Amino acid sequence: MADIQIVIGNKNTSSWSLRGWLALKATGAAFEEINVRLGRAETKAEIARHGAPTVPILKHKGTLVWETLAICEFLAETYPAAGLWPRAAEARALARSVAAEMHAGFAPLRANMPMDMRARKPGTGLVDGVQANIERIAALWRQCRERYGAGGPFLFGSFGAADAMFAPVVSRFVTYAPKLDATASAYRDAVWNWPAMHEWNAAAEREA
Repeated sequence: MADIQIVIGNKNTSSWSLRGWLALKATGAAFEEINVRLGRAETKAEIARHGAPTVPILKHKGTLVWETLAICEFLAETYPAAGLWPRAAEARALARSVAAEMHAGFAPLRANMPMDMRARKPGTGLVDGVQANIERIAALWRQCRERYGAGGPFLFGSFGAADAMFAPVVSRFVTYAPKLDATASAYRDAVWNWPAMHEWNAAAEREA
């Protein structure tokens, strides 16, 4: 058994599972994946057996961590060489701020453009509030890329916790294809084409 296990839900639709899984992949550590099918009568009990109320759940040598931001922080401390947060204090503060805003906000987008990796529904879901969410997200991406993205194609150059937090939004932007500016479009494509995202997407395609 690997030292690290992560309990996740359905890969096609579980946005929070995707975030935690990508953050763990970014560390380069070997891990065991445990899948729980969501939306079934036994789902709640199956998740509870792993010691927490929701997925993803990270297990590391007897330590239990749930909630995605907590998982990102734990992984950043445990694998500092992975650089999940930027090294510079100012950049790190911005990365944590945008990750927290993603964690807590954008309810209209979440409700009307749910994550569905396999679907393609261009032009749908743009009800009241969604366009404002899209514009705010694009503005955050531009801010990060313009100030700190010179070292690579991601928000702070290399792939990190902030990118993991926005990865399900990238999936939504592929599924629903809203109009984006050049910077946001390039970032969307960079995350969508990241090898770990390809791996997750391929598994989502194979799900029953």
